[in-house]
Amino acid sequence: MTNSFVYGWARTPFGRFGGGLSGVRPDDLAATALSGLLGRFPEIDPAGIDDIVWGCANQAGEDNRNVGRMAALLAGVPTSVPATTVNRLCGSSLDATFIASRAIETGEFDLVIAGGVESMTRAPWVVPKPSRAFPAGDTAMASTTLGWRLVNPQMPKDWTVSLGGANELLADRLKISRTRQDEFAARSHQLADRAWNEGFYDDLVVPVPGVELSRDEPIRSETTVDRLAGLKPAFRPDGTITAGNASPLNDGASALMLGSEGVATRIGVAPRARIAGRGTHAVDPQDFGIGPVEAANKALRHAGISWSDIAAVEVNEAFAVQSLACVDAWKVDPEIVNTHGGAIALGHPLGASGARVVATLAKRLESSGQRWGLGAICIGVGQGLAIVLENVNA
Repeated sequence: MTNSFVYGWARTPFGRFGGGLSGVRPDDLAATALSGLLGRFPEIDPAGIDDIVWGCANQAGEDNRNVGRMAALLAGVPTSVPATTVNRLCGSSLDATFIASRAIETGEFDLVIAGGVESMTRAPWVVPKPSRAFPAGDTAMASTTLGWRLVNPQMPKDWTVSLGGANELLADRLKISRTRQDEFAARSHQLADRAWNEGFYDDLVVPVPGVELSRDEPIRSETTVDRLAGLKPAFRPDGTITAGNASPLNDGASALMLGSEGVATRIGVAPRARIAGRGTHAVDPQDFGIGPVEAANKALRHAGISWSDIAAVEVNEAFAVQSLACVDAWKVDPEIVNTHGGAIALGHPLGASGARVVATLAKRLESSGQRWGLGAICIGVGQGLAIVLENVNA
């Protein structure tokens, strides 16, 4: 077995639902991330890329028919380069990173692009096909933007509660208050705004042609705990989850260049982080928010280190409550978590978020000189993924 490394990254800015990227097709967003990534490696012959592994959660509209392959063709990658699309919902592009890195570690591939895309704005409405021609009754359209739809009636009701409803249950069980959630959300916006102002994201993000969006659109620099406290609960009249302490609906794409150690001489770039451990875990569907807890513990065991070694944590902020639940369970210092903002502020375009987490984590380690970092993401229907990175220059 050999090692797999992160060599580089590129993502689009993340747009708000109906916002700056709403006019851009998801396959074009994905092609932008791919083109932006390849533009950072002038010595790479694109024909030498062994595979493209792409994540996408929806795949019901313009992102249909293997959007990874469509994006590669639109980006001008040679037709001889294969591509596949994987779906682990919110963890899709992190799963793509897992698949790509495993192929490198077994020696099957040397150079792979992993990433993902989501346009939650452009996700279509769908209508179930009738079981017989010309039914007399009415039917309803289902939005494919987020969450359960066209649910199998055999699924237990406890499993198919809304994502927000599931996390209200989590807040009740773990006694995580509205105040803690609002404080976490305000911190996310403040840190994200500061990170952009200080230039942290400048080499992480590439522009989308024809769009005047220079940074992540959901960030609200004016956000305070007091302002968040004035928002109404979104899922339960007496609940704690609001539009302000949960991630928004977003559009965007992210890409990573992964390779073996030996490929460095061929592409003219030194590796930036080693993929040291991976973890996958599943829980009851309604408990998906804490799926990353044991996934992270597994990733640490695979890396051969412990929590005491971890200097940087990037957890995808689907909801403040589930992020806090994970941080509490891991017993890590909250000050090392999402120090440049998280998904509540930056955005959570489902299929793109995992690769965004990896790139942000690798950049954090590189900037700080710290050695070990962990990234994690919760996944609807009861799963979690986690990855451990090692700074190769620490």
